[in-house]
Amino acid sequence: MARDAPQIETYGDGGFRLSTGRHEGSLLILQDQALAWPVRSMAELAPEHFAKVLEAGREAVEFVLLGAGASNALPPRPVREALQRAGIGLEFMDTASACQFYNILTADGRKLAAALIAV
Repeated sequence: MARDAPQIETYGDGGFRLSTGRHEGSLLILQDQALAWPVRSMAELAPEHFAKVLEAGREAVEFVLLGAGASNALPPRPVREALQRAGIGLEFMDTASACQFYNILTADGRKLAAALIAV
């Protein structure tokens, strides 16, 4: 099956412009679908914010690429532990870097979820 992953064209002003259109606020891209993600900062990040990723499972998602906002920050321990228990990797960096990395990885065909905090 051919992938139709949305590409991130630009980010900023509180949202993202994807190849599929503009999304206001934070964004979760899972199984090539862009979804609203109700996270505004790393401080409020919790395992329940990854419920859809955990439900999709390891077969659908090798790892989560987390865009932490304007600067990189360590995700809360409960988030790291929930993903680890599910066998799903976690890479985190500032949102700008995560957007660039996401485009490269999807072009390579990697199975990942992008969880991006809007800047």
